[in-house]
Amino acid sequence: MTSASTAAPARREPELAGQTVVLIGGSAGIGFETARRARSEGAEVILTGRNPDRLEQAALEVGAQGTAAFDASNPAAVQRFFQNLAGPIDHVLVTAGGPTYGPLLEMDAAQVSEALSGHIVVALEITRAAVDKMRPGGTLLFMGGTGGRRIARGTGIVPAATDALPPFVAALALEIAPVRANLIAAGFVDTPLSASLLGDQLDARRKELRETLPIGRVVGPADVAALAVHIMSNTALTGATYDIDGGQQFVS
Repeated sequence: MTSASTAAPARREPELAGQTVVLIGGSAGIGFETARRARSEGAEVILTGRNPDRLEQAALEVGAQGTAAFDASNPAAVQRFFQNLAGPIDHVLVTAGGPTYGPLLEMDAAQVSEALSGHIVVALEITRAAVDKMRPGGTLLFMGGTGGRRIARGTGIVPAATDALPPFVAALALEIAPVRANLIAAGFVDTPLSASLLGDQLDARRKELRETLPIGRVVGPADVAALAVHIMSNTALTGATYDIDGGQQFVS
């Protein structure tokens, strides 16, 4: 008779142990889920947003190290926030802002300028304020989209704005090295923002995506959060764009 012994599975070390992650727009949706995921991987998290009450609730749910309420499009407020951080940080995820839809001919010059450069200007101001606080190997992680890559009636300025982000992030990565810069390009993500934009059309959109996406389900904030934490933990990744849309861009 022989006896077999079963080895205990090796414990996996948390991927972000001892690191600090700042979530710009961290009180809901992708930012909040990334905070939750980062905490599960051993990180301390700091949440920012514009709504103090929502921030406080989110911080309690994830056990955040701290919060700060400010508008990420205000350069002075961004500068003050990073200056006031007590210690070094490792990663910054920026989810603030969204695309501007509408017919091109109905947009004035100021609206066109904001739609084309708004994300880049905010990203630059956050980078300027954050980079000296960041440890080498950390990443500034920005959000873009895959939906704007298709030219269609109603998308307006969005495709042009979408195309500007990947080369911007690639160039930024060279300038801020050894801190990294990366871009996540998401399709439809089932978040409170999506719900507010679609209103009573939300359920129909979910059903359509479940029936047409190659993955057979709708992409959620936790999916994007998992990708974000992977990019944070893998220090070989910089200057790149990572699509996460369940194959939406190929079937839409």
